Amino acid sequence: MKAAVVTAFDRPLELQDREVPTPGPGQVLVRIEASGLCHTDIHAAHGDWPVKPSPPFVPGHEGVGIVTEVGPGVTQRSVGERVALPWLGHACGHCDHCISGWETLCEEQQNTGYSVDGGFAEYAVADADYAVPVPDGVDPIDAAPLTCAGVTTYKAIKVARIQPTERVAIFGIGGLGHLAVQYARIVGGTVIAVDVEDAKLEMATELGADHVVNARTEDPVAAIEALGGADVAVVLAVIPSVFEQAFAALRRGGRLVCVALPAEDAGPMALPIFPTVLKGLSVIGSIVGTREDLAEVFELHARGRTRVVSQTRSLDQVNESVEDVLAGRTTARIVFEL
Repeated sequence: MKAAVVTAFDRPLELQDREVPTPGPGQVLVRIEASGLCHTDIHAAHGDWPVKPSPPFVPGHEGVGIVTEVGPGVTQRSVGERVALPWLGHACGHCDHCISGWETLCEEQQNTGYSVDGGFAEYAVADADYAVPVPDGVDPIDAAPLTCAGVTTYKAIKVARIQPTERVAIFGIGGLGHLAVQYARIVGGTVIAVDVEDAKLEMATELGADHVVNARTEDPVAAIEALGGADVAVVLAVIPSVFEQAFAALRRGGRLVCVALPAEDAGPMALPIFPTVLKGLSVIGSIVGTREDLAEVFELHARGRTRVVSQTRSLDQVNESVEDVLAGRTTARIVFEL
């Protein structure tokens, strides 16, 4: 099978011909149809984060495809079923986080495309319990970005506990941000889209953003304060200074939801103590979403409530695609069609 492999953090991904893996007990083999390119895949390939994956490995945690074989003991998935392989590839299932509905906080979790091989390949094996069914009517090209970009922003909107008409500022409109705009609207938020590219802001407007702010040409804090300040700010840009801008744009009682993960050497976010206390502000970390969250994301899309903006490419274009994402030359999501 063809696979895009990280052989070293300082080298481009290498296209290799590998043996098709065999599913073990509790696993399924999936023929990948589509796999989205997330910024996390780039961080993984470059070894940007404190806990690094171990080359060689296959990135990709937005893989969607058809189950072609089930391993011993698998009863919950079946051959011919379309499934998604999300970031949460495995959790222990018995810790307090798992049993309380916060499996994404499990300390024994395995992550697809990071600690186990992912979807940048024609086939992948996955834990059958964590391969999430894709409903009929959801195209695999759409399902791929929803598997991470969708569930991550959906969860961020859920933990923000947005009330109807609250102002929600989305910092970073791209693969994740264009979906965050839509989820914020679904729960009744008044959406402010913030980015540095006019094309992305135009996309946000088309998707229902009530206000847009170009942070390259105007001060986003002043612009949001002129609208009354943000009740919620969701940060999807991987630059620490953007987190600080988002925090500064909050009105009293506001909530900052931190989602993006900058490179290890990007530096910390400065959190001013006095405004945090005196304005009653909250800072919330939101990490992807559970299997149930992803099922809800797919259901919303199947009902026509969301639109995925993407462009398809072949896996042969993986390194070119990484460069395009880093240079900001993509409006939303790149999806590899296999």
